[in-house]
Amino acid sequence: MLKKLLFAVVGLFIAGLLVAVVSWKALDWYGNQPVIAPDNADSLEFTISQGESMTRVADSLAQLGWLQYPEVFVVLARIEKVAGGIHAGDYLIPAGITHRELLEIFTSGQVRYYNVTLVEGHTLKEVMTVLNQHEKLSSPLDDEALQALYQSLKIEGIPEGLFYPDTYFFQADASVESILRRAYKRMSSVLDEEWSKRSKDLPYKNAYEALIMASLVEKETGVSYERGEIAGVFVRRLQKGMRLQTDPTIIYGLGERYKGNISRRMLREPTPYNTYVIRGLPPSPIALAGREAIHAALHPEDGKTLYFVAKGNGTHYFSKSLAEHNRAVRKYQIEQRREDYRSTVETQ
Repeated sequence: MLKKLLFAVVGLFIAGLLVAVVSWKALDWYGNQPVIAPDNADSLEFTISQGESMTRVADSLAQLGWLQYPEVFVVLARIEKVAGGIHAGDYLIPAGITHRELLEIFTSGQVRYYNVTLVEGHTLKEVMTVLNQHEKLSSPLDDEALQALYQSLKIEGIPEGLFYPDTYFFQADASVESILRRAYKRMSSVLDEEWSKRSKDLPYKNAYEALIMASLVEKETGVSYERGEIAGVFVRRLQKGMRLQTDPTIIYGLGERYKGNISRRMLREPTPYNTYVIRGLPPSPIALAGREAIHAALHPEDGKTLYFVAKGNGTHYFSKSLAEHNRAVRKYQIEQRREDYRSTVETQ
């Protein structure tokens, strides 16, 4: 009787072992099989929400037609001890990957990244419109929330120009505030670095004044190779006590009142940003300035030019004297003004 019982136990053990081996082999085979995409789809945009379980993820994929055996997929995840290690976020799942590779995507955090670009020469108002309207950024900021952010960043005075123009990558549902904090930190780093390498005998009291100048250079520049020469003109005018007389400052000072043309009355209007009236720099930057503009402001080109006028093709004519400048204004703005007049160089 005992012998029969022993044989039965051994038999059950061997049978169980065989089942386990076969199951493991089947599960390993399943893990290496490709995920079959429905309707010959190339990829799937898929989102895992915070706190979702592997079972919920598998069921969602099955409902979308991207997983035939969700229960087996969950077992595979548990056997490989990754069921609790999935990362929330957006994923782009390519067709043809194996079930095991799909698990790897979810558990290694290969989430999809998005980007937003803060453009050189844009104002903070334009930047906020871009950020607040971005479909993948969360928590848009109103004026009250913006003021709270400025306080937390210890920004005193006007925040214009204190955020670095660049392309920022982020995961879905990153906050608008997180992008602004990164842009502020980046600007502080770039400005400090460029200021430490500045040329001698510049008419700036501090790095902030250099940033103000950089914003003027950014707004006046249509082609990159002119940045240094435009900065040189502005620096020489400051050194000689001449007014800067740059139109972008007038436009910025007018705000919503600017409708596309600058009148004689506007040229005489005493706003803090009207450099036809005030001497020296305006009280703040007027736009976002990139590294090249900051570098130009801190390394202006030597020369004797004191004036420049737009030629209508994105470039400028530079003059040493007022008489030469007046002739250039008459030529490019009146007598030979282009029908396709533009402030930037045409790209092919």
